[in-house]
Amino acid sequence: MMRTRPLKVALLGCGVVGSEVARIMTTHADDLTARIGAPVELAGVAVRRPDRVREGIAPELITTDATALVKRGDIDVVVEVIGGIEPARTLITTAFEYGASVVSANKALLAQDGAALHAAAEEHDEDLYYEAAVAGAIPLIRPLRESLAGDKINRVMGIVNGTTNFILDKMDSTGAGYQEALDEATALGYAEADPTADVEGFDAAAKAAILAGIAFHTRVRLDDVYREGMTEVTAADFASAKEMGCTIKLLAICERAADGGSVTARVHPAMIPLSHPLASVRGAYNAVFVESDAAGQLMFYGPGAGGSPTASAVLGDLVAVCRNRLSGSTGPGESAYAALPVSPMGDVVTRYHISLDVADKPGVLAQVATVFAEHGVSIDTVRQQGKDGEASLVVVTHRASDAALTGTVEALRKLDTVRGVASIMRVEGE
Repeated sequence: MMRTRPLKVALLGCGVVGSEVARIMTTHADDLTARIGAPVELAGVAVRRPDRVREGIAPELITTDATALVKRGDIDVVVEVIGGIEPARTLITTAFEYGASVVSANKALLAQDGAALHAAAEEHDEDLYYEAAVAGAIPLIRPLRESLAGDKINRVMGIVNGTTNFILDKMDSTGAGYQEALDEATALGYAEADPTADVEGFDAAAKAAILAGIAFHTRVRLDDVYREGMTEVTAADFASAKEMGCTIKLLAICERAADGGSVTARVHPAMIPLSHPLASVRGAYNAVFVESDAAGQLMFYGPGAGGSPTASAVLGDLVAVCRNRLSGSTGPGESAYAALPVSPMGDVVTRYHISLDVADKPGVLAQVATVFAEHGVSIDTVRQQGKDGEASLVVVTHRASDAALTGTVEALRKLDTVRGVASIMRVEGE
């Protein structure tokens, strides 16, 4: 039987995403009612600038007092799309205290304080859903914590930031330099006026922490994620990648150690073979590649940001939470039973591409090879070009630990015949 009393929704934030959530709730009201089993009603919208015209939202719903809104006591679901740590954290925990479940898109908060938020939700027997926090419209959180809950996930690797993928794709396809590609991304609205969170990997690192925690049933915080931005990637790096049959992507990589005893989470640029599915992800799109014991290899692909895609994920969570509320149940909460340690970046094993500027004279290659051997790093291929007394030496290693590679590079810098280390890049996806 259809319930006639509406479920009341409080919306915190009415920017690009929030306004789209409000629009869909209004224009798709009948469909949402049919899918949920009861009507949903937008009961209030908390904003910072009440004087702005917000088409489709009744003026009497607008308030600047977000705290009073979540404390009303008759709110069923709070949708938080304001972002940041505070006041979002306090508003979410207050919502739980006053009997509301929460749908959030706040990746930074979840990466930093996800455990505390889950604990608060469990204490008050409320839901905390956050599909929109990672990869926009792409269904990813729910498949990991529900569809694959009976499987053992070994690796999650993906492109989770559309801005950086757009920039790197432009550098790859047009030969543009980093700044030129960034300027185009900014002009098209793909990059913020201050792109630091994207290009330095902070955004992707927060998403990696969330994904690793869910995939490995282990608490992984933002501080546990190794982060390296992509501002130093050059046209020369792309030229080297093409010679290897690769391209370059900023990847979020979460993986379980071979012995199953620990996990790692990292974000950095990497060369990836053109044969790998992630290599074909173009423009501002996102894609995440999941490897598990039973399901094998899966890839989730789609638009990873923007008002409509993110609102789609928010509405999906809203429907799920409302259905739970009607049935008197809650969905899956935090699963951190495995409590695996998070290993440091030095323990990570992968391949490396190292470009060296060296003197063009006999014996240089032998000296360099000796340094690699002394640090236990095996060389896969070497390519050397030179003229007029100067040369470039490109070395691709077999798999080695980050710590061993770091020691190798430090020793190489001490050689008189090595003028400098032009670039170091990891090679993933093989």
